[in-house]
Amino acid sequence: MTASIRIQRLIAITSLVLLAGKLWAWHLTHSVAILTDALESIVNVIAGFIGLYSIVFASRPRDTNHPYGHGKAEFISAAIEGTLIIIAGVVIMYEATSRLLHPGDLDQLDIGIIISVVTGAINFLLGKYAVRTGARQRSMTLEAAGKHLQTDAWSTFAIVAGLVLLLLTGWQWIDSAVALLFGGIILRTGYKVIRKSLAGIMDETDEKLAHEAIGFLQRHRRPQWIDLHNFRVIRYGANLHVDAHLTVPWYYQVKDADEEIHALEALVRSHFGDKVEMFIHIDACMPFQCSLCTVDPCPERQEPFKQQVTWTKENVWNDAKHGSS
Repeated sequence: MTASIRIQRLIAITSLVLLAGKLWAWHLTHSVAILTDALESIVNVIAGFIGLYSIVFASRPRDTNHPYGHGKAEFISAAIEGTLIIIAGVVIMYEATSRLLHPGDLDQLDIGIIISVVTGAINFLLGKYAVRTGARQRSMTLEAAGKHLQTDAWSTFAIVAGLVLLLLTGWQWIDSAVALLFGGIILRTGYKVIRKSLAGIMDETDEKLAHEAIGFLQRHRRPQWIDLHNFRVIRYGANLHVDAHLTVPWYYQVKDADEEIHALEALVRSHFGDKVEMFIHIDACMPFQCSLCTVDPCPERQEPFKQQVTWTKENVWNDAKHGSS
């Protein structure tokens, strides 16, 4: 069992316990702000178990029906979680508006505040751990769950602050105002989760990942790696898929070119781990690239070296050798 699965299982189980605590607090206080917290916890429970299933499914090895693996299941899970977050935000804002227009009595706020503080602290610590592990394991589901828990925790702390202010002032409208505020924040969180999941489903470029990968290759490139182009990197769950065209000296034998492919693959895996699938196409250098080539000595050089092209996300994406125009 991977670390991602263990933590996601812990998140799902803990969410059930915290939901029970928040519902108890709402039952004691009748606070719409605490109800806001409880409704978001219902989302946490559903998303926790959906996320657990998606991580287990995404960890399966590729097969004939899924030649690129099952990692996209995590994007679908994150999209469902984002949708649930938005639904919770709409319900929260409706209840807050209703209570603002038709205020009711609040009871035992002191006990409710204590319960909320405890649940918020647990959510924050678990969320922080989940985000760190998700980033290390490259699990979008775990990162999304962790960020959701942290958002839930900050919402809880702010709600507690509002309830403390209510206790000090006696102003009942503060309860509804706090709920409305965090209903809007929850809606924004849901949108961001859905936006990121759709980007993954559509294979949108991960700017941070692309800059990291290309910058690493540039810093460790070999002189015989004359050019890199048609570069693609896609993340499916914890797995990375890399496609690229690598230009090497035209006079290399097949064995020499094969060694360069393996060297490039080993370099990428040394940085990103073993869950990397690479498809490297070898191109032979052309005479117009001599001025960009740092191979020294080169028995076939036709022009003196002038300047090496620095690989960047903008210039390795094109499907054309550098120096061709």
